[in-house]
Amino acid sequence: MFTKILIANRGEIALRVMRTCREMGIAPVAVYSDADRKALHVRYADQAFHLGPAPSAQSYLRVDRILQAAGQSGAEAIHPGYGFLSENPDFARACQEAGLVFIGPPASAMELMGSKTAARQAVFRAGLPVVPGTSHNLERFEEASRVASEVGYPVMLKAAAGGGGKGMRLVNSTVELEPAWRHARSEAQNAFNDSAVYIEKYIEHPRHIEIQILGDAHGTLVHLGERECSLQRRHQKVLEECPSPLVDEDLRRRMGETAVRIGKLAGYVNAGTVEFLVDQNRNFFFLEMNTRLQVEHPVTEMVTGIDLVKEQIRIAAGEPLGWSQQDVQLRGAAVECRIYAEDPANNFFPSPGRITRLKVPSGPGIRDDSGVYEGWTVPIEYDPLLSKLVAWGRDRVEAIARMRRALAECEVAGIQTNIVFFRRLIEHPDFIAGRLDTGFIGRVIAQAGAANGTHSQESVLAAMIAAALHASRNSGASENSHPAASIRESAWKRAGRNALLNNWPR
Repeated sequence: MFTKILIANRGEIALRVMRTCREMGIAPVAVYSDADRKALHVRYADQAFHLGPAPSAQSYLRVDRILQAAGQSGAEAIHPGYGFLSENPDFARACQEAGLVFIGPPASAMELMGSKTAARQAVFRAGLPVVPGTSHNLERFEEASRVASEVGYPVMLKAAAGGGGKGMRLVNSTVELEPAWRHARSEAQNAFNDSAVYIEKYIEHPRHIEIQILGDAHGTLVHLGERECSLQRRHQKVLEECPSPLVDEDLRRRMGETAVRIGKLAGYVNAGTVEFLVDQNRNFFFLEMNTRLQVEHPVTEMVTGIDLVKEQIRIAAGEPLGWSQQDVQLRGAAVECRIYAEDPANNFFPSPGRITRLKVPSGPGIRDDSGVYEGWTVPIEYDPLLSKLVAWGRDRVEAIARMRRALAECEVAGIQTNIVFFRRLIEHPDFIAGRLDTGFIGRVIAQAGAANGTHSQESVLAAMIAAALHASRNSGASENSHPAASIRESAWKRAGRNALLNNWPR
């Protein structure tokens, strides 16, 4: 077993991994950027090493500096958390070449399953269910148009190297295809340095359900049941639960067996997640595989009683799983809300700033995976996730009741959060009844907007023109050359405005 592990991440996930290290008697090592010098994960670690300036490209994505920190600290292994370098096969190889253990899957599995098109090809060849569409890059619009006509509208354009909703567009007709194809390729290039996109048939009102798998280096690969991830905003998950209110024992067995087969296709070792879309007839189709620990892993831990991070570390150290598929039992239900520093009343714009008051909920069945504290200043450079609030109960009804209580107890001042949004969401009759799909939150937000009144067409057009003029005048202008250089615009706000602008007609 390792005596020291470096966690190549920040925030709540870095702290989450460190806590398990503490339980196992392993010394945790932190890394940090200028913006995170006083972060909670830095305070908690035994050692902390500075990586560089706040931008990720100059700090948390600098492989050379992370490996240098590992060498200086004497760490034997690196845990990547999620995001940043967690699904980068070159980083996994660099760790191995430096004599360090990468706590994750083999680089070969990451390469196969990290490419959405390559993964689709492998799963299709194995005769497993895949959403109809292409399994290669659509470089020419003419080919994209032909494929969309063959598959049948509506279709989804997706980035081959993508995730988190980047490079993704819903296309309802031929008229919408060309601008959507152009914007998806551009967004994919900017986000992943890879413009490759492919097409999938859009499944009406699907549920997004994923299966957690875990495998050791001795040939054992098991699944730990499913997570319901249908509650999404702009293709990003915001609330997850385990088990899914849709899935019965038969469907769980079939989806679990399929996920294990896909893992074996990739030669998978360590923790991973196989994601599926489930249609209204309960048919399921392979969507993608995430070759890392998921943000929403706590709901699985609460229901199975298995510490996934501990198992990751044990597997990376060469130990076999100490249990079989028959030993995995789901007990009760768990719900997770992702608490973000964002303003639901202002189109969910990020809300960086200083936390002046923080009251964390507690009590029976409550878990709060957080990376912040009272007095901490939430930086603008990173994802605005503050914490993951999890509630467990003997059944779904009790888990929701405990989440309702926890959200009522939770207080954050100084910045805006989405806590009030969650308080309203879990009271929705369709959520309580388990009638969910990936469009659920969009409809809830639209209904709330309709209830608050609508704007006239003239005011909408005026807003479009004003936003377009503002964007064009600021594009390419340096801070010093702009007349209002003294007023710094939030990078998050600018990105949010541009994203909304791209959704409007040219």
